[in-house]
Amino acid sequence: MSINKLSPKAKELLHEGTVIPAHPLALNQVRKLDEKRQRALSRYYLDAGVGGLAVGVHTTQFEIRKPDINLFKPVLELAKEEMDNYTSKTNRTILRIAGVIGNTNQALQEAQLASDLGYQAVLLSLASLPNASNQDLLNHCREVSKVIPIIGFYMQTAVGGRYLDFDFWLEFAQIENVVAIKMAPFNRYQTFDVVRAVINSGRADQIALYTGNDDNILVDLMTEFEVQSNGEIIKKRIVGGLLGHWSVWAKEAVTLLENIKKGSYSTDSIKMLTMAAKITDSNAAFFDAANNFKGCIVGLHEVLRRQGLLEGTWTLNEKDHLSPLQKAEIDRVYGAYPELNDDGFIAENLEAWLK
Repeated sequence: MSINKLSPKAKELLHEGTVIPAHPLALNQVRKLDEKRQRALSRYYLDAGVGGLAVGVHTTQFEIRKPDINLFKPVLELAKEEMDNYTSKTNRTILRIAGVIGNTNQALQEAQLASDLGYQAVLLSLASLPNASNQDLLNHCREVSKVIPIIGFYMQTAVGGRYLDFDFWLEFAQIENVVAIKMAPFNRYQTFDVVRAVINSGRADQIALYTGNDDNILVDLMTEFEVQSNGEIIKKRIVGGLLGHWSVWAKEAVTLLENIKKGSYSTDSIKMLTMAAKITDSNAAFFDAANNFKGCIVGLHEVLRRQGLLEGTWTLNEKDHLSPLQKAEIDRVYGAYPELNDDGFIAENLEAWLK
C-alpha cells in the first residue's frame, strides 16, 4: 500500500480553518440513489464557498456500505467528479475527505479506495469498535494512517460513538499522519480532553482542531484554549468545522466563519453569544435533540427538501421519519432566525445545479 501525505496547499487550508459540510445522501422515493440531486448537493456546497466536502460520513448514512446497497464507492466517485469540475474552473483548493469505518480490514480497504479516488484524508470513526482497548484502537489507527492522512473523530454517544479518554487522544495525536481531529462529543469536558491531549502530545502545531459539536459551533470557534504543558502556557484554537449542521444553510456558515476571522464578534461578547444561541436552537430542531437525536438525518433532509435540493426526506432506513413535533420545530426556527438561512442563494442557483 502506498502512503500519502497532505499536499502543502491542502495542509495550509486545513490549518487556516474552513467550512466542511458532511455530505448527505440524495435518494428517490424508492430509496435508490438520485444521482442528479446528489451532484446538485455537491455543487451547492462548492458554490457556497465551502473549503471541503466530507463524504461517506455519518450524515451520508453508514448503511451505504451494506452489500445490498453498495453505494460507498458511487457517492465518493460522484463527489470527486464534482470537486474535479469545480477546481478545474476555479483553481480553488478543496479538501477531499472520506469517511472510514469498520474493523481494521474494512477500514484499510475504504482508506485505500479513498486514496485511489484522490481523497486527501479520511475521517476515521471508531464506532464499530465499541469494546476495543485503547491500544487496540491505536494500532487500528496507525494501520490506516499508513495509507492516507487521518482525521480523528470523537463522535457523540447518542448517535453511536464511544467514550475515548485523555490517554487515548494523547497517544493518537502522536501518530505522524494524524492531521486533524473532529471533536463531536457534544460535551465540553470531553472536548477539552482532546485539546489538552493535542497540546501535550508535542504536535499541537501539526494537528488542526475542528468542531463537530453542532450544539456549540460558534462558541467552539471563538474560544482560545490555554493549556499548561511542560511549564509553559500553549494556546490553541478550533479553526473550522466539519459538521452535519453545515450540510444546510451552508452559504451562511461560510459567512459566519469569514466574520469570525475578520473579528466581527471579538469585541462584542453579547452579540456573539446571542448568535451562538440562535445557531444552537436551530440545530436542536434539525437534529431532533428533544428525541435524543433520532431524527438528526431526516431533519437535515427536511430543510434541503424545503429548499428544493432534495425531492423528499427518505433515508436508507424505512423507519426513519421526522419525529413528532420536529417539523413544527423546524418551522419555528425558520421563522425565528431568517438571517441564518440561505434560501435566496439556493433559489437563484437551483436550476443550474440540477442540470
